[in-house]
Amino acid sequence: MKVISKISQMQAIMKQERMNGRTIGFVPTMGYLHEGHLTLLQRARQENDIVVLSIFVNPTQFGPNEDFDAYPRNFERDEQLAKKAGADYVFYPDVEEMYPRKMSVAVTVTERVNVLCGKQREGHFDGVATVLIKLFHIVTPDRAYFGMKDAQQVAVVDGLVHDYNFPIELVPVETVREKDGLAKSSRNVYLTETEREEAPALYKSLKLAKERIDSGERNPEAILSFMKDYIQTHTSGIIDYIEIYSYPELKEIDTLEGRIIIALAVKFSKARLIDNMTWTV
Repeated sequence: MKVISKISQMQAIMKQERMNGRTIGFVPTMGYLHEGHLTLLQRARQENDIVVLSIFVNPTQFGPNEDFDAYPRNFERDEQLAKKAGADYVFYPDVEEMYPRKMSVAVTVTERVNVLCGKQREGHFDGVATVLIKLFHIVTPDRAYFGMKDAQQVAVVDGLVHDYNFPIELVPVETVREKDGLAKSSRNVYLTETEREEAPALYKSLKLAKERIDSGERNPEAILSFMKDYIQTHTSGIIDYIEIYSYPELKEIDTLEGRIIIALAVKFSKARLIDNMTWTV
């Protein structure tokens, strides 16, 4: 496994790999790798000749109340995990390398961002789109891998790839879960013992909602009301949102049909947990 920190070197290596007829799978991250990231790497390893992991804490996606400097970093640990997971290259640039001067062209995401977590993080997805455009041009992957834990990000990337004709296959990978169904997250360690026992109710509410929809319920409000009651009854958490949209468009729908997403966020004492399910009704 090779660690590359310069854009020009990374581009030259990727050009040579493509000339040699190799397919490239790409997993973009901000580092501090966890099991979700490793699952993406393992999937990329299965489906491509070459696997590239990027580690870059992107300053343009942090809002005014989000501390870029406090974001956790541990490159030595990440490097060992990436190697074990089968990465061939780690692209690890610094901020000066990625943003050597003030950008002369601004990227603004206008769709799929004013709902779910995006409505509380104005400008966040502009920063995500900006760095992904740069990374896609640097790595030139055949496939890019993103976790469905952040389904809104996957929807935004889907729009980016299609709108700007990137010759890239977007590969969404299902959320990695604990045995009891709780979506794996670094935030789970902040749950109290009681909250940890309650937390699987979030995924349970999604599964029960799916069962009702698959059995014929088509009224979004009825499903939302059921889920709110279930979570409030089975947890001490405070519901931030439970929402239903078309997917990946993230548009409001009056009747549950086509491909949909049900997504939720619940605040516990020291952790805010998110989860979702997508499927075709």
